[in-house]
Amino acid sequence: MLALTILFDGIIYASWLFIVALGLTLIFGVLKILNIAHGSFYAVGAYVTASFVAWSVGAGMSPAWSLLFMLLAALAVSLFLAPLVERVLLRSFYGRDEVLLVLVTYALFLILEDVTKLIWGAVPYYVTEPYMLFGVLDIGLMSYVGYDFILIGFAIVCGLGVWWGLNRTRTGKIVLAVIHSNEIAASMGINVARVCTLAFMFGIFLASLAGAMTSPMISVQPGLASGVIIVSFAVVIIGGLGSIEGAAIGAVIVGLARALAVHTWPAAELFSIYIAMAVVLMFRPEGLFQRTQARKI
Repeated sequence: MLALTILFDGIIYASWLFIVALGLTLIFGVLKILNIAHGSFYAVGAYVTASFVAWSVGAGMSPAWSLLFMLLAALAVSLFLAPLVERVLLRSFYGRDEVLLVLVTYALFLILEDVTKLIWGAVPYYVTEPYMLFGVLDIGLMSYVGYDFILIGFAIVCGLGVWWGLNRTRTGKIVLAVIHSNEIAASMGINVARVCTLAFMFGIFLASLAGAMTSPMISVQPGLASGVIIVSFAVVIIGGLGSIEGAAIGAVIVGLARALAVHTWPAAELFSIYIAMAVVLMFRPEGLFQRTQARKI
């Protein structure tokens, strides 16, 4: 029974983490940017969702409407904030040293952290209304909230959808062409700048969507971004930078490692993720999927 509990808890934790890591690895694949601020967009998505859901509940709407407001919150962040960041800040640094881009996104992380405090303050937000919409599911002696399994299914749909979009559609082929070579793609008439903007927007949409989907499960408060970006970087490093399959496997490894620590050795929860990452990198320094494969997404 303990093994089953660890399995379920690990997969539930891995589901939302995979959505975050999926956006992070997509942005790296197209823009070649290690986006330190990715967790900040996750936090902004959670805060905007908290505001939308609180307004809808205050207006007397059914809690079921909160699911729509989660999607709208993620869309709002990706449509308004992401293009502003990419066009005004990041675009001027394309082609520059990777370390400089890391510093720029770290500065953006600090700015967004303070902006969220200025807008929403330091008091935690609780958005519990959507969490009980799907009831409680009993599995043997264990009880799980149905929302957790909806989140698992949603993560699977996101992963398969992104993979299908990149590998089976014309737009995906254009994105892959930009990933392989900006210069050759531009010579073929592809608007590389537009592709980069759209890829960044979609990656940020995934991050903010993960924040929106997990907001009913957590307290939305300052410091949320830093914890998410550290864990999501561990996922993409384990799986291999730029790989969808690697992000999925890395999220499962991190989720199971954390669940195992929580149920068997709680004091080691903070270290379990890094231990799992260290073990993988000992045998696969480039991650489970090599960098040359990862660029193919």
